[in-house]
Amino acid sequence: MPHAPDAPDTPDALLAELAQILDPAGLQTGDAIEIRFRKDWYAPLGDPPLAVARPRSTEQVSAVLAACHRHGQPVVPQGGLTGLASAATPGRGELVLSLERMRGVEEIDGQAGTMTVMAGTTLEAAQGAARDAGWLLAVDLGARGSCQIGGNIATNAGGNRVIRYGMMRDQVLGLEVVLADGTVLTSMNKMLKNNAGYDLRQWFVGSEGTLGVITRAVLRLAPLPATTQTALCALRSFDDVVRLLRHAQRVLSGRVSAFEAMWADYYALVTTRVPGVRAPLAADHPFYVLVDLQGNDAEADAAAFERMLEEAMDAGWIVDAAVAASGKEAESFWKLRDAVGEFPQMWAPNAAFDVSLPIGRIGAFAEALKAAMLAAYPTAELVNFGHVGDSNLHFSVHLPGVGSDAFPEAEIDEIAYALVKRFDGSVSAEHGIGIHKKPYLGHSRTPAELALMRTVKRALDPKGILNPGRVFDI
Repeated sequence: MPHAPDAPDTPDALLAELAQILDPAGLQTGDAIEIRFRKDWYAPLGDPPLAVARPRSTEQVSAVLAACHRHGQPVVPQGGLTGLASAATPGRGELVLSLERMRGVEEIDGQAGTMTVMAGTTLEAAQGAARDAGWLLAVDLGARGSCQIGGNIATNAGGNRVIRYGMMRDQVLGLEVVLADGTVLTSMNKMLKNNAGYDLRQWFVGSEGTLGVITRAVLRLAPLPATTQTALCALRSFDDVVRLLRHAQRVLSGRVSAFEAMWADYYALVTTRVPGVRAPLAADHPFYVLVDLQGNDAEADAAAFERMLEEAMDAGWIVDAAVAASGKEAESFWKLRDAVGEFPQMWAPNAAFDVSLPIGRIGAFAEALKAAMLAAYPTAELVNFGHVGDSNLHFSVHLPGVGSDAFPEAEIDEIAYALVKRFDGSVSAEHGIGIHKKPYLGHSRTPAELALMRTVKRALDPKGILNPGRVFDI
């Protein structure tokens, strides 16, 4: 794990200051530090941090950061710890700043169509509050019950609905952020149009805690759909997957809300190894697509959805399909896609990837990837799945019989990311860079872009205390 650029001076003095700022439950030190703060979802256990600070308010976050800035103390902001790039896993001597006690929906403005929410609020709680008020918070992902709004913003989360509603960036209208020296930057804008100077909120969306700590946000809400139509389709080729995507978007006029592609290897794995996941279609097709429409007229939407599927079958793109007859059946279809959450337990160790590629090249990339992996590791097992309509491909590589100590993750990374570079893709579609992908950031960003990133980092965090060693090195 990374270490601070300079060791903090007088840590005992800093801890004494923090004890004055926070209530007794708000500061954990020594043996009292809970193990859960030492890793995010996919990372190995990190080193013991100096302490864990758990503020209850923006004012406390400001005071904590001001003290850390004076002492040169490195700080690791943490949300729900569901990240996949190790950005929130602390290094030895770093201070964990957890936002978990800063939860709650402060306001839902029905006229503006916005939600004001604290950073530690879970995505699921925010979605539920929006739904109760007749609105949709459109970002959705499998970790919804644990991930937090601040972390979703700091990593620019994507998920299942990007094809219709966009990334987390597209939901953020306003932010409150505490800078490295404790300065509180409040820009709680509710307006879709606001061209008054630089759009400062975008500096922090996707910055992974390296530029400031997000404490509150104004999120854009969408009208709550009244009906959903869901189908699982079997297809012969990736070209047919793309044809179905464009056909569905054209026929359904922007109402396609999810388009999840699964290769045969993924479908076979989750339907035979993950408890509670059934196979609605035979497991002998090369590709499967989970597609859904969200609308407000059940009868008309169902008719349009069925017509879209029939036309695709007549064209030969779909060879078999199952349409969910109820909400419960639709949930069972979605279990196919959400089963990836079981991989760390039932398919370990594995190297998991989140990349983006030009849509038309995803199929060729997957074939080249399989050939390269099998050439290096003849017994390798690969699975491919992804959102596809937003260019996002996920894949995982497992070596049967190889334990964690011998698993060649670094070598597998080198093979995969070299291919991503060759196919003009991005090494991160929605999970960020953190520590894990830092060596490969240059595959997807030019030297000029990296230089500008470092300039912004130095300007906002001159002592380099916020998430040092993440994303890039100074």
